Amino acid sequence: MYSLLLAIIYIAFISLGLPDSLVGSAWPIMHTELNVPVSYAGIITMTIAAGTIVSSIFSDKLTRKLGTGMVTTLSVLTTAIALFGFSISHSFFALILWAIPYGLGAGAVDAALNNYVALNYASRHMNWLHCFWGVGAALSPYIMSYYLTNGQGWNTGYRTIGLLQIALTFVLFISLPLWKQNKRPDRLSTTEKNETTEKIEPAEITESKALSFKEILRLRGIKAILLAFFSYSAIEQTAGLWASSFLVQIKDITPEIAASFGSFFFLGITFGRFICGFVADYLGDKQLIRIGTGILFIGVILLAFPTTISQVALAGLLIIGVGCAPIYPAIIHATPTNFGKEHSQAVIGIQMAFAYVGTTFMPPLFGFIAAKLTIGLYPLYLIIFVGIMFVATESLNKIVKERTHS
Repeated sequence: MYSLLLAIIYIAFISLGLPDSLVGSAWPIMHTELNVPVSYAGIITMTIAAGTIVSSIFSDKLTRKLGTGMVTTLSVLTTAIALFGFSISHSFFALILWAIPYGLGAGAVDAALNNYVALNYASRHMNWLHCFWGVGAALSPYIMSYYLTNGQGWNTGYRTIGLLQIALTFVLFISLPLWKQNKRPDRLSTTEKNETTEKIEPAEITESKALSFKEILRLRGIKAILLAFFSYSAIEQTAGLWASSFLVQIKDITPEIAASFGSFFFLGITFGRFICGFVADYLGDKQLIRIGTGILFIGVILLAFPTTISQVALAGLLIIGVGCAPIYPAIIHATPTNFGKEHSQAVIGIQMAFAYVGTTFMPPLFGFIAAKLTIGLYPLYLIIFVGIMFVATESLNKIVKERTHS
């Protein structure tokens, strides 16, 4: 049962990634057919992000009431309906309306699944699961491209992804009994087993009272981890969005090469998470975050290195991706240890909300700075958030250590 449910969760993480890159891959065609400016893509993505933030904040109450399995099933179904809505839309206004359930479904399932894995599975699975999210995010543009190049239109691409989500909804529905039977045989890493005497208990914590937003913010160390999550998301999204522009304008790399090598960052994340899965249980979440932050720093320095040798900047971009790889999964997986199992769903929900805030607003902020000053500030912008994230995570480590020894 344990392995079967884990396989279903892996498939669910692929499904989580599928819708995330659809708007970007289809928009060059969509905006011309809908007769709207190319910049309107930002309105759609911000609407999706707003729905995701709201559902992430309320994920604790939903999960306690319905359970992780049901929340995941309903969320995937909601996303599938939204994708079908996109597939039948022929106006920009209709897309905005369908973007609301698009985001609401994504946020609830993201927070619920991440908490369930953090409570029930070892750190290696958290890394591999987020690697599988990258597989889904990379797969959907190819699906969309297939339909566009064969003249079937972006609507068919959305419909196909919607059908895949419907199939997953069916699988999740028949697997609902498994979510209650599952236990936590390998939740803790080797390092974490030496640091805690945490008792193995049933998979879901539903008996305790759900915390309000104000109560969550009163938890000791919460502000530090929210700042760390916000900073990480700012780094990841800013690095990915502006990499090609930086390579072209500052490093004099041709747009064609820059576009292809811009994917190095995402390849670094996916490959890094795959590798981290093999060492995560031995190093522990705390060390993974520290190592990832150190690698991030090295990558940004290489990116900023004043040389015309393009390979140095390209290597820096790949190294930044590898550095990002373990941080997101490790922060989430450490949440039950840092804040308690009874609070983990609420904390992860708020963490996800702050992550989406960083994702939504920080890359456009750098775009504004680049337009007013220079895109050459790209490495400096990244290194500022790397520093903030390092200080925040080390502050939390100090608080957790003091609490453990008090």
